[in-house]
Amino acid sequence: MSSMRRMAAMVISALMLMTATAAFAQQQYEAGVHYAVLDTPVRTRDASKIEVVEVFWYGCGHCYNFEPIINAWKESKAEDVDFYRSPAMWGGSMKLHAQAYYAAQALKVLDTVHTPIFVTLNVERKRLNTPAQIADLFADYGVDREQALKTLSSFGVLSQVRQADARARSYKISGTPEVVVNGKYRVSGKMAGGQQQMIAVMNYLIAKERAAMAAAS
Repeated sequence: MSSMRRMAAMVISALMLMTATAAFAQQQYEAGVHYAVLDTPVRTRDASKIEVVEVFWYGCGHCYNFEPIINAWKESKAEDVDFYRSPAMWGGSMKLHAQAYYAAQALKVLDTVHTPIFVTLNVERKRLNTPAQIADLFADYGVDREQALKTLSSFGVLSQVRQADARARSYKISGTPEVVVNGKYRVSGKMAGGQQQMIAVMNYLIAKERAAMAAAS
């Protein structure tokens, strides 16, 4: 690279850093007040990106209400942000609902059944407490019922469920929905001041991490 190009790259990098720094410096979000800092950072799945993980439960009314909010954010998120969901489970039918999430993913019907599962539990107030009930719902959306039952208890799905449980424990999740930014910061509606405010705090922390990554490069 020529000295001119190197200098131009340095200027662009500096401008990007300044912009990112200014963006989050203007906000008034404090650790321990608006978000929690994890005592031990959790490894992310792609170190080249800023990870955002939504920890949720299908049976959680707050998670149901958060869906359109997080989905709108997801549609406009930056390319350097790696977003994915991770089911929470601490009792009752939560493990089965986590199996439903990963089974839908494995069967490539997650986009089709994700909202219907939320609606069944939170709007229609129907129970999904058995694999048979989950399989029936999947069948309503074109999935072979026996294949759904088989996938729900498959090794791959159960392995992902165990990983999600361990992940939530590492994050020290206390409720749902909660969002973890880059394995370092946990954001809840209670701390942020509401679900819309969760998005604002998330964006602040993303900008904070983006600036830190730019400074380290």
